[in-house]
Amino acid sequence: MAFSGRRMLAELKVHARGNIRSREGFFFTLIFPIILILLFGAIFAGGGVSQATVYVQNLDAGPASVSFIQALNATSSDCSPSATTGLCLRPVPADQNFSQYLSSRSAADGIIIPQGFSSAFQADQKVNVTVFQNPSSTTSQVVYGIVSEVVNGFNQYGATGVHSVGIEPRTVVGSEYKYIDFLIPGLVGFSALTSPMFALVNISSTYRRDKVFKLLSLTPLTKTEWLVSKIIWYVGTTVLSFILMTVVGIYVFGAHIAFTWGIGIFLVVGPFFFVSLGMLVGTVSNSPESAAVVGNLVTFPMMFLSGTFFPVSSMPVYLQHIAHVLPLYYMIDGLNNVMIYENYGPGLFDAGLLIVISIVVFALAVRFFRWRED
Repeated sequence: MAFSGRRMLAELKVHARGNIRSREGFFFTLIFPIILILLFGAIFAGGGVSQATVYVQNLDAGPASVSFIQALNATSSDCSPSATTGLCLRPVPADQNFSQYLSSRSAADGIIIPQGFSSAFQADQKVNVTVFQNPSSTTSQVVYGIVSEVVNGFNQYGATGVHSVGIEPRTVVGSEYKYIDFLIPGLVGFSALTSPMFALVNISSTYRRDKVFKLLSLTPLTKTEWLVSKIIWYVGTTVLSFILMTVVGIYVFGAHIAFTWGIGIFLVVGPFFFVSLGMLVGTVSNSPESAAVVGNLVTFPMMFLSGTFFPVSSMPVYLQHIAHVLPLYYMIDGLNNVMIYENYGPGLFDAGLLIVISIVVFALAVRFFRWRED
């Protein structure tokens, strides 16, 4: 049979009409690519590097070290949230163990100005400032570059042609750590988000449409029991995913993971929240199609803005503020604290916040979840 342009156009028309009428098809065809462009464009746009918070310990307190800190401060107008470039310096008392100080705050960047810095600089003798870096943070490269510029300026200005000031790089959490160590918590959070959210959004809306919930209402099973059973299932799948990812990370890529009791809290609370959220989204939506669209609009920003694939610190400041209101951020940040830094204070704060919002969302899901439609 010869090729028919009319049949081809007719099929194209039917296919196009079907996709336009399908809210889910419309979302993935047109809206989702736009969301990706906006998200990645905003994150990687060349509008200036986000301001980096740097802890500084001055063991010298001489005139040259004070001038050095002033030069670092001059890279940023202030430390307010509106500042988008340069360094925001946080002083550290001289009697503190600097490495422990950084780790206790899960901090990425730090600078030590050694004792005798001023006298060595004035005598054109070699002296190094120590720059601490974190292998998971892209801000560390920015900090190192800015410190290098300040060092170069100092050498040109006051050392009569002798490059007396140098930089000694040092890793915050130890040289044995790799980027894969910091990627695993993000992927665990990603797993805890996607499986429950997509499944429960679809189940809750489809079961309402097909009257499955009406049939379940004729059984002794309660709404809370049905929802808790789903939470238990996805807690199990999240734990399994965690085991698989850590095994692959350790034995294939040589990852270093601290298996602490704090991990278990997030492996339970994370699925608890996202099952409840998925059920709530599906319950308040009018149809499976609209539920899928709303579910995607809730899920995809959390995927890319919560530190799943790249550090939140690498984003512009306004996106960092958005990240801090996303629940997945606190799961990933908490896992980083307990799995990498073994820093339980911030980790327990993240866990406590997740528990509170999980209870609220679970209560709302049970409240709006109905076996029968009125």
